Amino acid sequence: MLHRVLHNTRPLLSTLSFSWNTVPARPRMDTSRPVERTIWAKLTQALDPKHLEVLNESHMHAVPPGSESHFRVLVVSSRFEGLSLLQRHRLVNEALRAELSSSVHALAIQAKTPEQWQENPTLAKSPPCLGGSKHDDTVAEKLKAAQD
Repeated sequence: MLHRVLHNTRPLLSTLSFSWNTVPARPRMDTSRPVERTIWAKLTQALDPKHLEVLNESHMHAVPPGSESHFRVLVVSSRFEGLSLLQRHRLVNEALRAELSSSVHALAIQAKTPEQWQENPTLAKSPPCLGGSKHDDTVAEKLKAAQD
């Protein structure tokens, strides 16, 4: 019962997450979110993560409801061992090259090794949107063109 109450009080933030440190469970995946699903699949394939979170933060920005344009990812992978933060971000960006050149406007990346994740298993919070596109009347057109 408590699980059901907590599940129903969760914020309306679309989140995909899994971890090797928790009881095996299917990740929560919204099948109506194709960009989110693609990000999940590509990062899983490219980086074999021990933990992966994909958050659609578009609702925090001046975009139409239901947009998939602003994301935050947390990737924990042994592939990051010995790499600088810049090199880790490049691996993530390379895996998502097609999405970053089309429908994804912003991507915040946290790329950790399993050891770093064990020491600090937290996801950073995004700052509030400053409204850079609130005064751009063409935002809806741009987002629609990116989806076509």
